[in-house]
Amino acid sequence: MDKATWQPERIDYSFRSPQFWVLVTLIVIIASAAQGLGAAEIDLGIAAVTLLPMIWGLLMGAVVSVQRIRPMPINLQHAAGAIMSVAVLLLCARLSFTMGPNLTTILQAGPALALQELGNVFGSILLALPLAVLLRMGPATVGATFSIDREASFAMVTARFGANSPQYRGVLSMYVFGSVVGAIIVSLTASLIASADFFDPRALAMGAGVGSGSMMAAGAAAVVAAHPEMQDQILALAATANLIATLAGVYLGVWVSLPVADRFYRFLTRHRTGSAEDAPESEPSPLAKAGEAVAATVLRTPDVRLPVWNSLVVFCGAGVLVAIIAARGFSWGMVATYAMLGVLVALSLWIARLTQGKVPALIVVVTLGVLASSPISPLAGWIATVSETVDFLSVITVMLTVAGLSLGKDIPMLKSISWKIIPVGIVVIAATYLTSTAIAHVVLGLWG
Repeated sequence: MDKATWQPERIDYSFRSPQFWVLVTLIVIIASAAQGLGAAEIDLGIAAVTLLPMIWGLLMGAVVSVQRIRPMPINLQHAAGAIMSVAVLLLCARLSFTMGPNLTTILQAGPALALQELGNVFGSILLALPLAVLLRMGPATVGATFSIDREASFAMVTARFGANSPQYRGVLSMYVFGSVVGAIIVSLTASLIASADFFDPRALAMGAGVGSGSMMAAGAAAVVAAHPEMQDQILALAATANLIATLAGVYLGVWVSLPVADRFYRFLTRHRTGSAEDAPESEPSPLAKAGEAVAATVLRTPDVRLPVWNSLVVFCGAGVLVAIIAARGFSWGMVATYAMLGVLVALSLWIARLTQGKVPALIVVVTLGVLASSPISPLAGWIATVSETVDFLSVITVMLTVAGLSLGKDIPMLKSISWKIIPVGIVVIAATYLTSTAIAHVVLGLWG
């Protein structure tokens, strides 16, 4: 079907849909079971990796989503994706309650927070791009390695190279890979590095701000597990770094990282003779056709409609239950906290809609949360006391459970891309985190 005439199938879900209750039940059961399992530490000798409940939630959700014994309907997986978009805002709202009381810490780390973003620009280019050249990924190397490749990267590469270019296929490959296993890689990398006790915990927190809500949450949670005494500072710095990456990432991507990656690729391949990957094609190659198939799957998704209040009720309800399991006891503060988070998210979405998207909901929810919990607010003390009843890690457990239940729809895409994206993608994500952490560590040392 022609791209101009294709219309997505519209599917409406709500609490009146019997099938939707299957998804709700899965979220509650899997998230509760994951939290009940607790953390597990794997000793590697010189370091250790901690597998937190959020990883169990992600893995169990993914298994349910991927298994073929009793397949989970694709439309329900897209409904989980709709809940996920609200879950990220709820997570940011919870983080904002930590940022407000720690504004002094954030300001003191100012230069490190600003400069660590260079790790997001150059980390993957310096380490992953040469590996992709060695594996002969062709021009797709540029799209796959100039950043971690979230949604904004599509627009950047399309504007510079076009939607039918190898570079665009590289973005698609990295996008799919990061969506499926990005949070796991960041969590394991952060856990391993944190256990080595070499970097400043604040630097480890800043390194988690890679511009992806789920990856940031996974990385910050791993650092908190290694340094629980600094939980509030770690979460505040990670959230701020992620916000900076989200805001500055587009500008740095367009003007710095994408041009640098393109020139570096050309430099490394300057003596290489033309190959099938580099040559212009009169007929679409199998690689191009595979890329088009991935693009069609990514971009041509059903139009699943789920009322925002339904998503809020499902996530907040599951969140309260998981918070009870994490704390091994009930407190009305848990209900109050999720009620506040729900109101903040609903208000931020309303303002974003009122401004026709000119003021993103993410910015609104973080700003309102920080103002409400900062020392200038008369409610700051009460918010700090009440929000402590909901462990930040328990919020991530619910969020990544939802993410896991939405992953099955991405497996066909993952199968249709080259195996080369696996080693390259691992290096892109790990190198971005490591480089950002190293820069923040050095600047914190110099800044004192």
